[in-house]
Amino acid sequence: MRSNELPAAPDPGKKPRTSSGPLAGVKVLDISTVIAGPFSSTLLADFGAQVLKIEIPGEGDHIRQLPPHKDGESLWSKVANRNKRGITLDLRQPDGLQLFERLLPQYDVLVENFRPGTLDRWGLGMDRLTALRPDLIVLRVTGFGQTGPYRNRPGFARIFEAMSGFVNLCGEKDGPPVYPGYPVSDALTGVFGAYSITAALLHREKHGGGQEIDLSATEAMFRVLDFLPVEYDQLGVVRGRQGNLNAYSAPSDVYKTRDGKWLAMAVSAPTVFKRLAIAIGRPDLLDNEAFSTNAARIKNRDGIETIVKDWFAGRAQDEAAAILRAHDVSFSPIYDISDVFADPHFIEREMIIPVEDEHFGQIRMQNIVPRFSSTPGSVWRTGPGIGQHNQEVYGGELGLSEEQQDALRRRNII
Repeated sequence: MRSNELPAAPDPGKKPRTSSGPLAGVKVLDISTVIAGPFSSTLLADFGAQVLKIEIPGEGDHIRQLPPHKDGESLWSKVANRNKRGITLDLRQPDGLQLFERLLPQYDVLVENFRPGTLDRWGLGMDRLTALRPDLIVLRVTGFGQTGPYRNRPGFARIFEAMSGFVNLCGEKDGPPVYPGYPVSDALTGVFGAYSITAALLHREKHGGGQEIDLSATEAMFRVLDFLPVEYDQLGVVRGRQGNLNAYSAPSDVYKTRDGKWLAMAVSAPTVFKRLAIAIGRPDLLDNEAFSTNAARIKNRDGIETIVKDWFAGRAQDEAAAILRAHDVSFSPIYDISDVFADPHFIEREMIIPVEDEHFGQIRMQNIVPRFSSTPGSVWRTGPGIGQHNQEVYGGELGLSEEQQDALRRRNII
């Protein structure tokens, strides 16, 4: 499975990558920072939206300070802000605000993630924004929303994941709560942001008018925990940690093989359990009242999990995988990123693609998700450098002379 040599990147060919997709023609101004807000606009850019990212002069988006880096360049930013143009602008200064107000009428969408009231203090409340662009769609990404007693609290993904109840589900039963190794709530919030913008664009297309979108990262994280609130509401159950066990089916765990490798298995349907029982040579389990139904197996989880763990422990990973695959049981080895790069299915699907980059020649990153048959998106550039398109925007689009731009740079406005 694992290979020390990563497969060669596919040849991108001579055809240049350009912005394309079902959102071609939509223009987005992104003044948000780090992950959730920028991810929203990046998802739009993947499908053809023209996104202009604005960063603070000098320091840029804070994501540039987060690892990983190579030769001093932020690798995360190259993916998180792919398919965007980038300029620098300080909206907090009057001349910077004036430039922003010249740019905004050209854009359909504004994405921001400042604390509630920040743009109002800068003179960019909704009244002013809609005066500049009456049908503007504004996505406001915050930790807790535009209203409520927590509206002004600071926060990052770990806070939102904790308060939503998500982290309380993660970890061993008798151990501490455990965070995943990635800010899940930021990514989820970004997805909610992208689809809410497209919904607002559709409404504007059909009925006219823009609108303000109030997106709370804590509420986005909570929204995906479907069974958690209804279980508490109707049954009074406060669900806690149970390690790698599945909350709603058994057997479903992470299993160690004889050669010290790990596999995950999910047996969430009666037909799959039947195939598993036959695969491990235990068809008698199908007639055993303690294990014959999913509810019974959950009730007697220790018993069924012990049987399955012993079966895995007696076999090497390749042998166990071959048996399960032959009986059509849903399972997977636990992949690390080198396994993802080497997997033949992912290679054929081009799940990872090469993208030309000015610093490193080529960077491989995730492909577009999902795939559209008639209007596919594309990844045509990595994230921009700080102020990379200042001349293109300020000189070419706003008509500022070199002398005017130099004066603005000296005052740290652009």
